[in-house]
Formats: sequence, structure tokens, C-alpha cells
Amino acid sequence: MPCLPFLQGASVFAYLGIFSSAFVSATLLPAQSEAVLGALLAGGAHSPVLLIAVATLGNTLGAATNWLFGLYVNRFKERRWFPVRPDRLAQAERWYRRWGRWSLLLSWAPLIGDALCLAAGVLREPFRSFFAIVLAAKLLRYLAVAALVFSLV
Repeated sequence: MPCLPFLQGASVFAYLGIFSSAFVSATLLPAQSEAVLGALLAGGAHSPVLLIAVATLGNTLGAATNWLFGLYVNRFKERRWFPVRPDRLAQAERWYRRWGRWSLLLSWAPLIGDALCLAAGVLREPFRSFFAIVLAAKLLRYLAVAALVFSLV
């Protein structure tokens, strides 16, 4: 099966790397996908549009993992190993109750974004609206990173 031109050689690893970094960054695990995207964009060897698209998809799917986890979180949130502190989860639930699904526009934000996605699952936000809003928020964040990188290069 012939490989698409942008997925030949080392490019495969660049796109897998940004996808993985973005996915992990959006879960409850710590990571920095902005730095990886910035470095790849500054290097100039890969398609900026494709890098942003892959990062956005990975980050949105990572956030969807938090949403899915939120569907089942109540039975585990009192456990010592639970990755979100009770006060952070309570804060995210308050934001979500106050602002509704539109609070997901902050899903890109450090600290609160992961908890908001988790709260969306806890509060049973329909997946379609969750995915659409989070996708838009994540895309805007990566477009901002790209604009910053290109203004510095």
C-alpha cells in the first residue's frame, strides 16, 4: 500500500509525536504539547496545517478520554489514587453548572481544562456538543501557538 507523501520517512514520527503529546496533554497526565508543536513548526520541515490538525485531533481525543472517565468517576473520586483533587473537581462542577457547556471553551486552559472535561462527563454533557466545543477550543489554542511561533521565526 503506497504511503501518503507527508507520511514518509521521519515525518511519520513527527506526526505521531505531536499526536501522542497532544493526546497525553489533554488527559489528567502532565505534558506540554505546545512546546512540541512549536518546535515542529519552527523547524519548518512539516506541513503547519497538518501539524495543527493532528495536534487538535489528539488533544480533543485526550479530552474525550476525560469526558468518558467522568461518566464513571463518582465511584472512584474518594480513592487516594484519584488524579483530580476533590476541590478542583468541585470547582469545575460549579463552573460547569454556572456556565453550562460553554465553559468547555476553557478546555484548553491549564489546571481547569482537564477538570472541566471530567465534569462534563460527570454531568452527562452529550458527546456531540462536548466534542464540537472542545474541538473548536483546542483548534483556536493551537492556531494561537502557531501564530506566536511564526511571529518569532
